[in-house]
Amino acid sequence: MKVLVAGGSGATGQMLVKQLLDRGLSVQAIVRSPDKFLKAVGERKRLLVINASILELSDTELVQHVHGCRAVVSCLGHTMSFRGVYGKPRRLVSEATLRLCEAIRTIKPTQPLKFVLMNSAGCRNDDLAESVSVAEKCVVGLIGLLVPPHLDNEHASKYLRRQIGQQDESIEWTIVRPDTLVDNDDVSGYEVHRSPIRSAIFNAGQTSRVNVAHFMAELITEDTVWNSWIGQSPVIYNSDSVE
Repeated sequence: MKVLVAGGSGATGQMLVKQLLDRGLSVQAIVRSPDKFLKAVGERKRLLVINASILELSDTELVQHVHGCRAVVSCLGHTMSFRGVYGKPRRLVSEATLRLCEAIRTIKPTQPLKFVLMNSAGCRNDDLAESVSVAEKCVVGLIGLLVPPHLDNEHASKYLRRQIGQQDESIEWTIVRPDTLVDNDDVSGYEVHRSPIRSAIFNAGQTSRVNVAHFMAELITEDTVWNSWIGQSPVIYNSDSVE
């Protein structure tokens, strides 16, 4: 199986690429800093590094990169710096999601491709009427106005849920929502829930990046896991973060 990973040079993306390679998959990783990426991941068989910013690739190039893949994963995110938060591109995640999905539809696969989007527990799935307090709604609304990456993540999630939907002939999707990301070296116990069980604003839990990578690798390689979460927005927490 071949997998395309966008945002492979990010902290979570690197871990996902390693886990996919360790499971025997072939990986094409779109990265902006190949030297840094290869230093972290190493020169590996079955790894093709695509040195590019995904939004600068042409439609034809994206179609070429998607062709032959059975899964596409977006680990894209905004750098947590002033320039990363407030500079361009403001719609990195949502525009990349749209363009990757359009590329998948262009190749008209004989069976739907898996699309996995790394998102955030702070982005609610309003299709499920998830419980949100008035105070949290106010804070999230303010964050949406003042912190562009949050709104970008919301747009990407809504695009998959509303524009792609549940019956698309070319794309099946899952939106993975970790809570506060932390760095751990090894995979540990974690729990996956249909909706948040904690407030991402007032009672946030923790999710290690390596656990997020492990769960996304499970989605891609294990049909039973995929079938459990297809068309959903699971929230993942470290087990020691669950009360």
